Order: sequence, then structure tokens, then C-alpha cells
Amino acid sequence: MDLDVFIAAHRAEWDRLDALLHRKRRLTGAEADELVALYQRTTTHLSLLLSSAPDPALTTRLTSLVARARSTVTGARKASWRDTARFFTTAFPAAVYRLRHWWIPTAVLSTVVAALLGWWIAAHPEVQAAIGAPDDLRAMTRPGGEYETYYSSHPATAFAAQVWTNNAQAVAMCLVLGAFLGLPVLWILFQNMLNLGVGIGLMSSAGRLDTFLGLILPHGLLELTAVFIAAGIGLRLGWTLIDPGPRTRRAALAQEGRSALGVAIGLAAVLFVSGALEAFVTPSGLPTWARIGIGTATELAFLLYVQVLGGRAVRAGATGDLDPSDRDATLPTAA
Repeated sequence: MDLDVFIAAHRAEWDRLDALLHRKRRLTGAEADELVALYQRTTTHLSLLLSSAPDPALTTRLTSLVARARSTVTGARKASWRDTARFFTTAFPAAVYRLRHWWIPTAVLSTVVAALLGWWIAAHPEVQAAIGAPDDLRAMTRPGGEYETYYSSHPATAFAAQVWTNNAQAVAMCLVLGAFLGLPVLWILFQNMLNLGVGIGLMSSAGRLDTFLGLILPHGLLELTAVFIAAGIGLRLGWTLIDPGPRTRRAALAQEGRSALGVAIGLAAVLFVSGALEAFVTPSGLPTWARIGIGTATELAFLLYVQVLGGRAVRAGATGDLDPSDRDATLPTAA
């Protein structure tokens, strides 16, 4: 491409588009049609320039023109309660359901790892001794010890806020760090399973595993599910770098990244429910069967929500990504 000839041939169109974008008054119907046509042609010009003769100064100008024109043509759309409802009934469950083949195996394998760690700690006194002094371990596992008083050591509302913040940070780290080939996600997940395994092992060796499960299950089922979903989707994001499929790597990362961001917002709501259970149900005076029943019912309700609404949305073509009208315009590819 002869850049000078290209600029001479199309400069008038770019100047005209720029002039229309700077109009203070409302455009007439003919001017609006002209703006749309110039926007489409300039988008094509930018694509040709990028693929044939990239020039930094000209590319910057045309990119700015295309972005401003697109904003004018499509208009700014304000978020509404309808968008919130659509997110929780379609986008969020669709993203979780679509990626179930990643987070369900993650959940199963992680649970097995936690159980094996718990068995290993319970069966080996020397491992327990490496964790802490015998007196300290007895103080933690005895009736009324630290494992039990932890859930009632602070006012319920403050404790719920603290739990929500800590869990939300863990979930966000899994989703964000997934872009680093998923390796940091595996470490975060292992740390969570190690903490769970230590609790299982120590309480089991003290003959109080039933008490521990009665404390952890009411809120832990939903809480760990949120962590597993975040870890699975983080790993999927990391795998996208290796195998983007038929999409370009950039487009694949953009799509999966937008879905992961949406999942992070949805899981914040899930963790809010989990934090409320941990603050108000786990330390309550309800019988153990009732507390576990509440936690199990909440977990089943969430899984049913993902299965029904998410499955329906995915079958209708939803992926958990933004609406096409809310995504950045994709430049046409020059032949």
C-alpha cells in the first residue's frame, strides 16, 4: 500500500467524519446517515491500515475517530434493574454451567486431597507434633476450644463482613491469577485444602470429627463451592492461553476474561450468603442436624439454580459474556 496515496484518497472522508462528530447541534437525518456510512468506511480503512501499512500517527487518529463514531452511533446505554435481573437469571448461571466441566472435577479432586491430608495427619502423631505443641493442639480441639469458639468470638455482623471480605479476596485471586497459566490458582487451592485437611486431621485424632463437620458443613458447602468454581474458571482462563481453540488468542482471552469478571460479581453474592450462614447459623444454638440441614438445603438450591437457569440459558446460546451491543466492535479483516 502506498501510504501517501491512501491518505490523499480518504483524508476528506476522515475530516468530514471528524466534523460531524464535533457538531454541537443535533444532526439531521441525512447527516446521521452520512455519519454511519463514514464510520463504517473509516473502520474498514483502519483495518486495511493495520494489516498492510501500520503508521503510528495515522493509526492513532483513525482509532480515535472509530471509537468516537461508534459511541455516537450506538449511544451510551445506562444500566438498569433489568440488566441486574438478566445477569442473575442468565449471564451468571450460564457462565457457571458452561464451565462445569472445569470446576466440578476441581471440586472432586480438591475434596479428595483434603480428605487424604486429614487422614494422613490423624494417622501420624509425628505430623501433628510438627503442626503444634501437644498442649496447643489440645486447647484447639477440646470442647469449647478454639475450633468451636472461632465462630462466635466476634459480633455476628462484623464476623460476616470479615468472612465475606476474606473469601471474596480468595475467589478474586483465583479468577485474576488464572491468566498466569493457572499455576497460582493451584497454589491457592492447595492452601485452602491444606487448612481444611489440618482441621479434619486434628479434630479426628481428638475423637471430635463429628463436631468439626457440624461446624464446617453449614456454611462450608456453599463457601467451598464458590472457591471451586473460581478455581475451575481460573484454570480454564489459564488453559485459554495454551489452547484458544478456533478463536484468536486475544479474542479468546477477552471472552473468557469477561465471563470470569461476571462470575466474580456473581460469586460475591454467593459468598455473602455463605458469610451470613457462617456468622448466624454455624454458631447458633440449633441442633447439629438442623444447622447441617440448612447448609445442605442452601447448597442444593444453588446447584439447582445453576443447573436449571444456567442450562436453559446455555441451550439458548448464552455464554456468560456481555451482550453483543456492549462489547467492543470487532474490526473487519482485510482480504
